[in-house]
Amino acid sequence: MDDREPQFLEVGDGPKRRRIAYRFADGQGTGNLALLWLPGFLSDMASTKALALAEWARARGLPMLRFDYSGHGLSEGSMLQASIGDWLEEAGAMLSLIGRRRTIVIGSSLGGWIALLLARQLPQMGGSERLAGLVLIAPAWDMTERLMWHRLSPELKKKIEREGVYYEPSLYGQPYPLTKHLIEEGRTHLIGEALLHLELPVRILQGMCDPDVPWGHALDLVDLLCCADVEVTLIKDGDHRQSRPQDLRRLEATVAALVAAET
Repeated sequence: MDDREPQFLEVGDGPKRRRIAYRFADGQGTGNLALLWLPGFLSDMASTKALALAEWARARGLPMLRFDYSGHGLSEGSMLQASIGDWLEEAGAMLSLIGRRRTIVIGSSLGGWIALLLARQLPQMGGSERLAGLVLIAPAWDMTERLMWHRLSPELKKKIEREGVYYEPSLYGQPYPLTKHLIEEGRTHLIGEALLHLELPVRILQGMCDPDVPWGHALDLVDLLCCADVEVTLIKDGDHRQSRPQDLRRLEATVAALVAAET
């Protein structure tokens, strides 16, 4: 439970302008390293993993920023209009809030895809040195195409094409809207089969009992990562959420090792 009042940042222009809720613990610290948490699809900055990592960082005086995507949590926006491009823009805006600190980006599920896209675009903006590493938890890269669209029946695909939205049943709560806009806009951000040239350490934590992101999907990503320092941890009994006590300790230890390499 986090009862502190969130802060808000205006992101986007014109009709796409939206207020994004975030919390930046120890944001005035003097260290040169920070953490950025990128949540999963339909998750938010108050998830079990986000809160546990925030407490771990607080105990060590390590700045950490976490936020809610538009259409999620305390942020403005609707899932019916949301897109991968919007969430990537919001992640970039949050990275800017961290300032000049080198940043370890921790992305869960959808957040893993957003983290990869963020790392891919930073060199084009002259900011490749900003990132100190990626920690990807069940990374749902190319999620809208590989893990959503490809799994739908021809009938449901036609329904989305015709009506613009289909409400997909969820293992974790109420059915959620899967929109034509999300699928089509997501195609402009696909990693596909192109190599990702990243000059930073990448750590992947993947459950082998994950019904949403198959563990083979994480191994496919490894084949695309063109960087020297990549480690994959396969958790035989791990599910998608990876929120058990042992999962949280594993996440903390993974982040701690990257922090130690920077200090």
